[in-house]
Formats: sequence, structure tokens, C-alpha cells
Amino acid sequence: MEYHKNTGEAQALIRCYSALGHGPRDLVTCTFLEEEGTLACQHYVIFFLSQGSFLILTTAQNKTVLICGICKSNIPAWVLLCDSTCDISLLCNTMQGEPCQGCPCGYHFSFQTTVCSVKKQPDFSTSGQWEVVTESEGKKEMNVFDGVMVCTGHHTDAHLPLESFPGIEKFKGQYFHSRDYKNPEGFTGKRVIIIGIGNSGGDLAVEISHTAKQVFLSTRRGAWILNRVGNYGYPFDVLFSSRLTHFMWKICGQSLANKYLETKINQRFDHEMFGLKPKHRALSQHPTVNDDLPNRIISGLVKVKGNVKEFTETAAIFEDGSREDDIDAVIFATGYSFAFPFLEDSVKVVKNKISLYKRVFPPNLERPTLAIIGLIQPLGAIMPISELQGRWATQVFKGLKTLPSQSEMMAEISKTQEKIEKRYVESQRHTIQGDYIDTMEELADLVGVRPNLLSLAFTDPKLALHLLLGPCTPIHYRLQGPGKWDGARKAILTTEDRIRKPLMTRVVERSSSMTSTMTMGRFMLALAFFAIIIAYF
Repeated sequence: MEYHKNTGEAQALIRCYSALGHGPRDLVTCTFLEEEGTLACQHYVIFFLSQGSFLILTTAQNKTVLICGICKSNIPAWVLLCDSTCDISLLCNTMQGEPCQGCPCGYHFSFQTTVCSVKKQPDFSTSGQWEVVTESEGKKEMNVFDGVMVCTGHHTDAHLPLESFPGIEKFKGQYFHSRDYKNPEGFTGKRVIIIGIGNSGGDLAVEISHTAKQVFLSTRRGAWILNRVGNYGYPFDVLFSSRLTHFMWKICGQSLANKYLETKINQRFDHEMFGLKPKHRALSQHPTVNDDLPNRIISGLVKVKGNVKEFTETAAIFEDGSREDDIDAVIFATGYSFAFPFLEDSVKVVKNKISLYKRVFPPNLERPTLAIIGLIQPLGAIMPISELQGRWATQVFKGLKTLPSQSEMMAEISKTQEKIEKRYVESQRHTIQGDYIDTMEELADLVGVRPNLLSLAFTDPKLALHLLLGPCTPIHYRLQGPGKWDGARKAILTTEDRIRKPLMTRVVERSSSMTSTMTMGRFMLALAFFAIIIAYF
């Protein structure tokens, strides 16, 4: 294949791939392209709209936080101890491949670059190639690529439904979308309304309440509030994302799972008493995670209100007839919409609904050389899913895996969409939902790396127990198949050590009685599960 620049001249006989986005998904997907091919004959171009390193800014604008790392090896424990002031280059160099300095891969990073268009080549039906036009510093450039991965995510465009709030145009205070929020100092002594009770809305209400005179949190439906800190102080998603928990919920069914989760949530604080209880069930909406919100509500610094009916020049009138005067600011935490204008007709998005096979491949293309990575909202972490999506996409790009017919893919897409619509509250927010374990295992099957727990129960029972009881991490899919890593088993067995390490700044003797009780309980559940599986088969 030829790599063309805007001069139209052939520059090298190499295969070329492009990743479009502004985050770690781009780096990860290019790593998998490297894994699936020969380094010397690959060329990857990553286009970033932003500038500089792969960072996100905290609300304290003089700090940065590492959000990426191409990890082919296990992250050292000391990295987990780093706070937001750590040297980014030092962290990056701990990752094998050193993407930030002296990267040995065929990567070309293009910062402050806008992707203007991605169009099929005239011979796309045979070549599968794409013409990518980009702009940087006022200059446009055209390149031809054999494959394109779009890694822009779904938090791209602010969803600001001002038409749903009559009178907002007359409001004399400031109003803006949560995406434009910087810090709480600008709201000192003010009365602020936050519209929306998703994760952004909850976080804003808590943070601004430390400086504002009063914060009002406005919600149409209410929400179930999960806490980050779970049983025994473990992160909630560590407990939630185990295969055993997933299997138990599957066995119990949706109704019992909802009942159990709602009971656990209300044990922390009564959602009805706090004015937060929604009509829908706990698993029918993407959860809001916030440990501090009930504390701010019970102290009176945050007041929960219903939906805003209309605004006046200085006040907000709510649907229940109540009114709050002297409002200084309104922040719309109303979510995001996503689109791919540079793809033109290749991928269509209507009200945040999109047709993608396994949430990755457009079904209508003659050649599967375009993949959408990370366009999913899971009940769990998104990065591990993006990793598996990238691994599968690279296999398809190289012809190692094939896709079903267009009709089969469309049928699968319709089936998935029906499940989403049946389970979730109708909302623009709930169009790309996916359960973490189900999605991970499905993708792992496609890649050919899903571990066989039943087989491991006999050949390596210790590992099987960790796979069943522990959090489902990307390392689970490095035990076998493409991309196998020799250190995967050890990394899986020491996962809990790395979870505990950042918290143990003062080492104390671990309680053997509590540990043995927890371990025995989980072991008995695991034993019962394996017994059921063996008896069934």
C-alpha cells in the first residue's frame, strides 16, 4: 500500500492507519496495530485536536493528571501512589514502549489538528482506503490510509436544551453548560442552580456548595446515588465488576437485582427522605456516583428541587409551584451529544442513536476498514472495553477476523437496541448503554482471548478463583490467544495488593479474622457456583 501526502507522491511502501481523537484510546488502538503486524512495515498517525501531552486538567489549573499509558506490562505499585503533581514524563517512561519519549513504534503524533473530512477513496470497494483531510495552523493536508479508528468518545458536544426552559433568555445572571465550568471560587456567596443530576451535576453541586451561599440541584426524574467507597472500603466498582457478582445477578434476574441494589443504596441514606428517589428502578438508568452529596444535602448547603418550569430575570419557578429568587447563576449539567461530521454519510447519528455492529463497526460499508472505539456507556470502566474493541478492530483490519453479512449485523444491532429500550428510561443519555462484564466477555470471544473458568478450575484452581472473585480487568484477557503476556497470571493473583497499596500510607497489622471470614464466604460462593456449572454440564 502507498502512503500519500498532499503532494500526491508515493513516499513509502507501508501500510498506514489513522486514529482520530484526543485521549488514551488513540494510543491504545495503535499499540494493538503494532501487536498484530510487523513493526517495520507499519505507520500510524494519531490526530489530536488538543496540544501537548496526553493530560486532563483538574479544577486546580496548575495541576495535571495522568490519564493514559500504553501498558504491555503491569503498572508498578509506586505509580498508583502518585498524586496529581507527579512528573508526567516520569510516569510515561514506566510504561513499556515509552510513548511520550523515544517511542520505538511507528507513531506520528499530530497535535492541534482538526480532522476536516474522512472520505472513501474512489476504489474503496476493493482497496478499503480512506482519504483524510486535516487542518493545522491554517494549512490543510490530505493523506490516504488503509484503516481509520475514530476514538473521539461520546462526550464531544455539549447538550444544551435551552428551548426546554422558557425565559432563560431573559435571565440576567450567568448561565452555561457544565463543560465550561472551571472552579468554585467564582460562585462565592452566590445562589446557584444546577440543572441535571448525572455525575457532572452531582459533582458540581458538591464542589460549588463549599463556596456558594446556596446551591439548588434541579432534577426531572431523581436518581439513585451510588457511592465510590463500597464494603470494607473497597472501591465499589471493584466489587461490582467481578464475574461472581455478575453471575449471581444473572441467576437472580433483573427484578431481584434491582431490589437488592435499591435496598443497599437506601441503607446508606433514604432516597425518598432526601427527595432523590426516582420512579424508575436502580438498573434502569446510568447511575450517579457521589459519596459527598448526601452530606451536603443533610447540612442544608444543597437543596434538591424539581424541574424548572420557567425563568424570570432573577428567579426560577419550578414545576411544583415553588420559586427561588435572587438566583445568580445557572449551570446546565444536561449531558452531551455526539456526532461525526467529518465522516459525512459513512456513519449517521440521530438523537444519539447510531447503528454499529458490536458497537464498533458500521454495517453498511463494503470493506470493514473503519472502526468506532469507545462509543459505549458501560456500567463499569470504559478503558478496558476500548482496549478489547481496539484489539478486535485491528484483527478485522488485517483480515484475521471477518464480519457477518450486512443483514446479520443489522439484525444484531436491532436486537441490542431493543434490549436497551426495554431496560432503560427513555433518554438521549441511554442510547449506547452496555453491561461491563457482558461486553468484555463478548469482545474477548471475538478476539479469541476469553479465559475458560471451568477448565481452569481443574488445571489452575487458584487462578480460576481470582478470575471469578476479583474485578474483571484487561489482564484477564492476556492469559491466552493473541497478545498473550507471560506475566498475566502473576498480575492477576496480585491485583488486590495493588488495590490496597495506595491506601496503606500507614501500615497496620491486617486482621486475620475479618480477612478469613471474607475469604471463606467468597470461597463458598465460588465453590457453589462451580458445583452448579459442573452439575449442569
